[in-house]
Amino acid sequence: MNYQPMLDLALDLAQRAGDEISRQRSALQINFKYDGSELVTQADVAADHLIASGIQQAFPDHQLLSEELGPDNPMDCEHLWIIDPIDGTVNYAHGHYNVAVSIAYYHNGEARAAVVHNPFLNETFTALSGAGAWLNGQPIHCSDKDELRRAIVATGFPYQKDTIPQVVARVATVLTHCADIRRLGSAALDMCWVACGRVDAYYENVKPWDFAAAQLIAREAGARFGHIHALPAGQNPQLESRNIMVTAPALFEPLQQLLQAADQSVDA
Repeated sequence: MNYQPMLDLALDLAQRAGDEISRQRSALQINFKYDGSELVTQADVAADHLIASGIQQAFPDHQLLSEELGPDNPMDCEHLWIIDPIDGTVNYAHGHYNVAVSIAYYHNGEARAAVVHNPFLNETFTALSGAGAWLNGQPIHCSDKDELRRAIVATGFPYQKDTIPQVVARVATVLTHCADIRRLGSAALDMCWVACGRVDAYYENVKPWDFAAAQLIAREAGARFGHIHALPAGQNPQLESRNIMVTAPALFEPLQQLLQAADQSVDA
């Protein structure tokens, strides 16, 4: 199957959505959703509508999983688009530049085309399954770091505070054994930064729309993608968003072992 039309559409919609959220940032309307801890803006909703309508017009029989418009839609379908109209909404609302539009196309449960677009830094990460990854049209590759003590590790922190002991244990362990930590505020960009070698590893608990596009970009750039803990049999690793890891290849097992030990220290 030719996935280039899906990549072309995702790229066009991501850039148009980026223009929309850039335009709307001067007059933000901020609300809170779920339990009142996670904010959303009118720009999130407008960008989500723009992307969803564009996909539905081009591929009316495809399904959408979207943070704002369809967060509970099923993921077990042949043609699935996973959309985050603004990854890094808190950054966006506070005028920070680490913000991205994320669009992924999945065919039978596997990511095939992906775009992560930062309109404020004019950076667009793209990938096509089996064909490589690019930043603004130039090929990218992850770092070749092979020592944890030299590694820069990215992560993020949750809105809900019930897992703080685990978060703190993981951060303490990483800081003890690695060079430093970065916290960008956008999971999609964290993984794309692994893809282009700006950071050497990343781990976090996220949602499917946070990582669906970026994990393909990272893998196509040579990074290793997986999970801190083994998944149950039959679970699709490309759709399971808890405890994800993306690293330079040589760092995966050492970092995985560190994080598993951190979790065990909390459970003990």
